[in-house]
Amino acid sequence: MARFPTLDAGVAWYGRLSPAANATEEQKTAGRPWPIDLAGELKAPVLGLYGGQDGGIPNDTVKAMTDALAAAGRTDSQIILYDDAPHGFHADYRASYREADAKDGWRRLLALFDSRLKD
Repeated sequence: MARFPTLDAGVAWYGRLSPAANATEEQKTAGRPWPIDLAGELKAPVLGLYGGQDGGIPNDTVKAMTDALAAAGRTDSQIILYDDAPHGFHADYRASYREADAKDGWRRLLALFDSRLKD
């Protein structure tokens, strides 16, 4: 998303960054391009908000995305891993909701948008 010059910022709440280790070739192909493959093409900063206890998005892929952004020189982008948060930690209508992490993520989202989207 943020590889397009018309966008000024992007935020991802626990989206998959690369294919699962057990993904079929069809699943790998269907997901391309994966966010981790696009780190060097970003035209705007991104903020990623992830749960350390998310069984669907392994922590090593979150670290790999952080490393890919650093390798691409994207010092304006940030990936946050909330150690004790599960998938869906921002969804206040689910049992997975974690108020403190959700509020911190929302604060970070607003700060990024405030810094990038003001006229």
